[in-house]
Amino acid sequence: MAGYDYIIVGAGSAGCVLANRLSADGDVLVLEAGEQDDRREISVPIAYPELWGSAVDWVFQTAPQAELNDRRLDVVQGKMIGGSSSINAQVYLRGHAADYDGWAAAGNDGWDPDTVIERFERIEDGPGDHYGSGGPQQIEQQDSPHPLSSAFVDAAAEAGLRRTRSLNDGDLDGVGFTEVTQQGHKRHSAADAFLKPVLDRASLTAETGARVRRVIFDEDRATGVVYEQAGETERATASEEVILSAGAINSPRLLMLSGIGPAEHLQEHGIDVEVDLPGVGRNLQDHPIVYLPYESRTDDTYGNADTILNLLKYLLLKRGPLTSNGLEAAGYWRSDGDLAAPDIQFVFSPAYLENGDLSEEHNGFSIGTALVDPQSSGRVTLRSADPSDDPEIDPQYLAADGDFEALRRGVRKAREIANADPLAARRADGTDTPDRPEPLIRSGTIPYAHFSGTCKMGDGEMAVVDDRLSVRGVEGLRVVDASIMPTIPRVNTHAPAMMIAESAAEFITGGN
Repeated sequence: MAGYDYIIVGAGSAGCVLANRLSADGDVLVLEAGEQDDRREISVPIAYPELWGSAVDWVFQTAPQAELNDRRLDVVQGKMIGGSSSINAQVYLRGHAADYDGWAAAGNDGWDPDTVIERFERIEDGPGDHYGSGGPQQIEQQDSPHPLSSAFVDAAAEAGLRRTRSLNDGDLDGVGFTEVTQQGHKRHSAADAFLKPVLDRASLTAETGARVRRVIFDEDRATGVVYEQAGETERATASEEVILSAGAINSPRLLMLSGIGPAEHLQEHGIDVEVDLPGVGRNLQDHPIVYLPYESRTDDTYGNADTILNLLKYLLLKRGPLTSNGLEAAGYWRSDGDLAAPDIQFVFSPAYLENGDLSEEHNGFSIGTALVDPQSSGRVTLRSADPSDDPEIDPQYLAADGDFEALRRGVRKAREIANADPLAARRADGTDTPDRPEPLIRSGTIPYAHFSGTCKMGDGEMAVVDDRLSVRGVEGLRVVDASIMPTIPRVNTHAPAMMIAESAAEFITGGN
């Protein structure tokens, strides 16, 4: 049985940051259930949808969603080195000050906007003086967005949104082009930024195909993990800490399989209760999103990007449509003028998307409308005590009062943007979306895959970790990923997850 100072479960957005920071002074084992990130589609920025539903995706589904015509929805979660940072749309957004004000107000010291910005800046190397410089994570502006994306920015401005040079410069209100986690027009995942540059350290061991089954305890202290690899059961011990960075689905699942969670639920499955923590798996949050697709007058959209000519442009010059992240522009808007911060995000794609999937029959563009301050929350629960069984995932989309109405107003605003002259002039004759968006929302809303909140940080009965991310009731165990978010930030969650890991490394090594 091998021994280490730290064991990190999961090599995703948070786990890669932790591996980099902690292995500088300690002996670290990283256990990743998935495979290496060596598929070509990972590095080609626009190719990531081809990976959804493949062996590098956990291929989960939700429970039937009552507000969405009882549909079961696909849950995309990366299962490889880099995790979801190797399978996402590369959008880099920090969040709104109101997000972190809310975290701090909930009793979490050191999570206020000024403090978290300092941590963001330490991990960044981005364009403009509003970013950090010299950090591991490369952030780039898209230098050749599609003309339709420029038309969207113009149309949104005509519809009343403020133009902004960067959605990370100041507050989120406004519209502009997305900045992306790329380097030289290739995806720059958390693995590229943080893990791969330090793999030659003698103090760092990273294993793939290593699926953790449970945490090991000695009385009230976590001392290691049991995992399976190549058909064999293995054990590893940690003298300092075991850190779960497996994401908002798998981190609570591992806690429950290890006996930490709602006692009654664990007992139903014959699991011995180590710590009765009723909040484990609760507070599941995501951003529901629905796309409005429109046919265009021309066929030069990204639905036709996968050509030999474009592939040669990419391979030889790193130019052309394949360098796009597919969601080239975004905007934020308030569905109610009295709101203190935006609750709607618009994203634009120069491709015809039906329920988020690229159409093979139509050429066009799409406006996604996401509810980014949802009041609804759900849960992750176990189906059985068998670690091989998928968990039950029930986000309960749009179940809370007000969520459906806010998204409805957002869809109406998206339609107004599509009808503004800069985009209307590019639509094929006679194409429009219905004036009544309710059926579209019921039949077309899908997960944005920004899952969070299931091991929430804070005080009170439903808190799972404290504000230093230590699991309550045991020693030597932390959770460090998007699951600790008390409330979901108004942005794509990759950047906040890395910031959370940077914070945890600071706590662990004594920086704070």
